[in-house]
Amino acid sequence: MGPRRSPARRARSRRARHGPAESFFKTLKKEEVNANAYSSIDHARRNIGTFLETTYNRQRLHSALGYKPPTEFEADLDNPRTH
Repeated sequence: MGPRRSPARRARSRRARHGPAESFFKTLKKEEVNANAYSSIDHARRNIGTFLETTYNRQRLHSALGYKPPTEFEADLDNPRTH
């Protein structure tokens, strides 16, 4: 059996694992869910789907992509700059 970790270390480890998901849901709630009133669950699903496709996935800056939107990152892959 390996060394036991303190509760504080386990909590830090759990936060590190869940950080990206928590960041995503914080953004979704702030920019879409809390900014709109939905008339039905289907209305909410449509709006959230549209938000994910048009705003979150295409326009938002992503740290994993060098703080570029996905479309710009992909364009850079297709046309690498030469020095």
